[in-house]
Amino acid sequence: MELKLTAVFRKVSDGYIGLVEELPGANTQASRLDGARENLHEAVALVLEANRAFAEERLGGDAVIREPLLIS
Repeated sequence: MELKLTAVFRKVSDGYIGLVEELPGANTQASRLDGARENLHEAVALVLEANRAFAEERLGGDAVIREPLLIS
């Protein structure tokens, strides 16, 4: 199973900006397109990590059920 997201890159005067359509907050910029692509992978990982931490904080130690969610 593979989850596919959409990376969007825009050329700007000093390089490229990139974002992921399906994941607000995952965005980046770089002077070269290959750098923007690489940075966007890191941005996605950081957004997911931050969202996990935020969810943990909101749950406040409550007992919960966690299970994998497969998107096809």
